Amino acid sequence: MGLPNVTRYPEATVLRDETSILILFGGPYGEQKMNVPLQYVGGDAEAAELRLLAQLQQIGYSVRRGE
Repeated sequence: MGLPNVTRYPEATVLRDETSILILFGGPYGEQKMNVPLQYVGGDAEAAELRLLAQLQQIGYSVRRGE
């Protein structure tokens, strides 16, 4: 599964809990969610979250770290 089109869903919010990282994509076409289990990202969970934020921003999304 790929990422939603950045022109349709330009905003990405990344949230992390003990078991997964949730990415909420939003924009004029509504919202899409993507859930990634932490077991698939490997290494430190916070480092993976920060790396994901940087990668999404590099692709062109307006990113935000959720609480």
